[in-house]
Amino acid sequence: MAEKIMCKLAVAFFLGVIFTACGNGTRSNRDNDTYKKGVINISVDESFKPVIEEQIKVYESSFPEAKIIPTYKSEADCLRDLQNDSVRMIVIARGLTVDEDKYYTTKLKYHPNYDVLAYDAVSVIININGKDSVFTMAKIRDFLSGKDSSKTIVVDGKNATSTVRFLKDSVLKGENFGSNVTAANNSREVVDYVSRNQNAIGFVGSSWVGNEQDPEQKAYMKTIRFALLQCTSCKDDSIFAKPSQSTISYAQYPLVRPLYYIVKENYSGLGTGFLNFMSVERGQLIFRRSYLVPAKMYFGIRTSNIKESTD
Repeated sequence: MAEKIMCKLAVAFFLGVIFTACGNGTRSNRDNDTYKKGVINISVDESFKPVIEEQIKVYESSFPEAKIIPTYKSEADCLRDLQNDSVRMIVIARGLTVDEDKYYTTKLKYHPNYDVLAYDAVSVIININGKDSVFTMAKIRDFLSGKDSSKTIVVDGKNATSTVRFLKDSVLKGENFGSNVTAANNSREVVDYVSRNQNAIGFVGSSWVGNEQDPEQKAYMKTIRFALLQCTSCKDDSIFAKPSQSTISYAQYPLVRPLYYIVKENYSGLGTGFLNFMSVERGQLIFRRSYLVPAKMYFGIRTSNIKESTD
């Protein structure tokens, strides 16, 4: 009997040591994972790569002990990474659905944090020598569905990217692409294909082609140009617009989508620090300089009447 009691005490002591060690390890990890230091892997929708690269560069220059390692992939793969615990943070073009939110809340015992950081456009690009450059949304639907197969349509994947999901949900209303739609491996390949083919129309995130201050994107403008799309929310149906901060802000350009963060972190770690950075002035200015529209801060110019004193 005494031997059994001693055995149980020894097991209890051993388990206590293990749990204490695990607990101390967790606290230690959190001590080394704060808003300004640590290492975190994140998954990012590939169509947002240029602007997120800039965000990371500025953040790491401000906090040298912080290391953010991004992997750029499709939206579906980003969500898969979050579900598989491969990453604590993703950046995609939508928030969680009701079912996804319930799943994570049940699994984690807390709500993942997610919100909109900025808005960008799905830009419609054509070859610099392309003859057609002004389209109604009905014509865009015909191109994507294959009803009008006179153009080769290029997207950054056929099934899993945010651009593909957006086009199927918002333009085709759930219908499938036509046989004239071809899939490039990534956004850069979409631009390259359109630049080489006069009869092609490409769909690509605006952060890849909208920044006139970026030398690479400025070079693109020698081989491609933006198509003008009919404003679907304007009273005047003769208004056509290309993607820009102004046409996104005033709902004149019809293909606008959000840029979301989703963070699975219930303490103030590096993921929370990075999302906070992107949500306040410096991060929001980076979105603005990348020709996206900041969602958290307003940087418009206000006019005012100032009367000079005659005294």
